[in-house]
Amino acid sequence: MEIWLPLIGGFVLLVLGGDLLVRGAVRVAEKLGVSPLVIGLTLVGFGTSMPELVTSVQAALSGAPGIAYGNIVGSNIANLLLILGASALITPIAVQSAALRRDGGVMVAVAVIFAALGLVMPLGVAVGAAFTVALTAYIWIAFRQESRGAVHEKAAATQAVDPALGPDHGGSILVGLLTAVAGLGLVVLGGYLLVDGATTLARAFGVSETIIGLTIVAIGTSMPELVTSVMAAIRKQADMAFGNIIGSNIYNILGIGGVTALAAPGRVPAEILSFDNLVMIAASLAVVGLAWTGLRISRREGAVLLLGYGAYLWALWP
Repeated sequence: MEIWLPLIGGFVLLVLGGDLLVRGAVRVAEKLGVSPLVIGLTLVGFGTSMPELVTSVQAALSGAPGIAYGNIVGSNIANLLLILGASALITPIAVQSAALRRDGGVMVAVAVIFAALGLVMPLGVAVGAAFTVALTAYIWIAFRQESRGAVHEKAAATQAVDPALGPDHGGSILVGLLTAVAGLGLVVLGGYLLVDGATTLARAFGVSETIIGLTIVAIGTSMPELVTSVMAAIRKQADMAFGNIIGSNIYNILGIGGVTALAAPGRVPAEILSFDNLVMIAASLAVVGLAWTGLRISRREGAVLLLGYGAYLWALWP
């Protein structure tokens, strides 16, 4: 019972927090004049990756690189195959071509760079610093491009507002931020409880550290992305669902991988280098390829992604 209570409590907090996070993030996007996509890439995408950050850094400092890097790579695979697949089953995910070229390309590039560097050298302070600088540059470029593109849309929308609705209240953006932060707090706490219970359960069955990192911990820390993306899909915010996944994957490698390398330099485990990194790259290419055909991920393609994740777990689990 001590194991199941955190699992159930964590799931409940994730559902409640995910709903609040999406509601607040959409309001912030509207008030800042940026698209839900860029909010998904930044506030939502990076915010829902906080459980991965805490888990990977703690694992690396504790001398458990299998959990640290398994969590990063496993979360990226789960984001692309499990979460995006589930979201597309609820509602087809429409993708903007400009965002796909920029963000999809960055996601594939950082996955390849991470895999290549892990093969030839330990991930040390220099690599960690380079990753964090690259992440900062990416966020700045994405936000600037999306903000500039939304200026005209915001002006047109302002002119089209029905006078009967009254003037816009300046406190609305604060309400949106507080709602999003409250949702994020519930999501992070729920993810922590879920991971704690799941890891205890897996260890009770004698599963290896790296397998736990790639599966139980990776899926557990990806639950915020799952709940948030599914809630975004239910609320017809497909751009936010897609941006959440792509942003989380970029942040997982550049942000979490960078901070992990800074805090505890070391090598990526050989089993991850030889198999899971390749699956991550293949999944990244597959999602970009599917999104490029018709600039959407259909329900059928979502089902294919889910089947791919099932096959990955089957190949991985002892």
